Amino acid sequence: MKHVVIIGNGIAGTTTARHLRKKSDCRITLISDEHPYFFSRTALMYVYMGHMRFEDTQPYENWFWKKNRIDLIQSRVIKVNTAKKEILLQDITRIRYDDLVIATGSKPRILPVPGNHLKGIQGFYFKKDLETLEMDTISLLKQEKKAKRVVVIGGGLIGIELVEMMYSRNIPVTFIVRDALFFGKTLSEKESNLLTKHIQSHSGIDLRLDTNLLEILSEHNSEKVSAIKVQFQDQKPEVISCDLVLSAIGVQPNIDFLNSSKIEVSKGVLVDNYLQTNIQNVYAIGDCAELKNPDPFRNSIEAVWYTARIMGETLANTIANNFAMKYTPGYWFNSAKFFDIEYQTYGNISAKIQGDESRFYWEDNSQMRSLQLNFSKIDKRVLGVNVLGIRMRQEVFEKWFKQNRKIEYVIEHLQDANFDAEFSKGFEEEVVSYYNKKYNTSLKSRKRSWKRIFSKF
Repeated sequence: MKHVVIIGNGIAGTTTARHLRKKSDCRITLISDEHPYFFSRTALMYVYMGHMRFEDTQPYENWFWKKNRIDLIQSRVIKVNTAKKEILLQDITRIRYDDLVIATGSKPRILPVPGNHLKGIQGFYFKKDLETLEMDTISLLKQEKKAKRVVVIGGGLIGIELVEMMYSRNIPVTFIVRDALFFGKTLSEKESNLLTKHIQSHSGIDLRLDTNLLEILSEHNSEKVSAIKVQFQDQKPEVISCDLVLSAIGVQPNIDFLNSSKIEVSKGVLVDNYLQTNIQNVYAIGDCAELKNPDPFRNSIEAVWYTARIMGETLANTIANNFAMKYTPGYWFNSAKFFDIEYQTYGNISAKIQGDESRFYWEDNSQMRSLQLNFSKIDKRVLGVNVLGIRMRQEVFEKWFKQNRKIEYVIEHLQDANFDAEFSKGFEEEVVSYYNKKYNTSLKSRKRSWKRIFSKF
């Protein structure tokens, strides 16, 4: 019986195991050193904030794995020997495989400044990070001193999560962002300004844009964080007292255990468009996989939940059917949340307009929501969309992209894509009115058509 070993039980590895069991009778072993059971990493912030229990982040009951004949091992893989087709665990156990799936995800980057070794510095990625942060902030809140402050370094999604987490416990936080615009590598200046205004509206949050971390400081003869030194643009450096430093400067593929193997790596594990490494029957998926030839407008490494899930489903088909299935990610899509503002993005859309593109932007400042559509200058085809504070239907936009729908069609039929609650304040008529004024047209907002929405692509 074929033995498939999967290293990593995140969304990529777990999806592979589940779909492989649906399609084959092979032996499946799923290995993780973090937690024996799959859990939703993106939900850890809600555990900290008291909205969920940790067990609520596990979508499958503990009996699910045994019932589906998926063997779970909680241990760390320290070596892969592709010549012998075996892996070595930290307790010196050796496990042979027929197919090997590397789905080890990411690990946080280390702050590249003096003082990064001090106590009181941590990231927020693993389950143990949640536990450490819980203990440290409880201890902080119990301290008698009045001046308490946490510093968050990094303006990405994990950074804003950490800021919201501190805000939920009334802990003052200084938010250090290196870029001049918040989330400026992804969002346009107008979108970034909207989010910046929203963040700054929350009392106790000190947002510092265009600011670099220079050093992490401790008091004399102490190994504990006491302050950070930062610099805004070219001004004089400033020292900010703090009790904890939370690092969120990004992640990188977790592949150090492969250094002595024959598996080809660069930033991540190099794979072709079939998720195959340079070694036969060895695959890599999820955050740790680096595509040699990514699709146009896509990155070679995409540390995104949706991408990992699609990779897992694709690879399960390949292994189960003994026929290589090409990884086809489709149109880019992602979602996130910035305090009370939800964010969605679909298609090809970037922070800055490309040479052959035009952009339509509408903002409802009073409601803290916006819509941005990128479209071709040549034929008016909609290329991508960003929405803030509005929920859109991904399947509708995917359909419109495939049908090469033009900007005016999309503007008129926005109700078909609206996923907001039934009694929420609509926005479509305001968008159409603004578009008409901007482009001197006479478009009309069309009522929602369920037939249009759910007709086949």
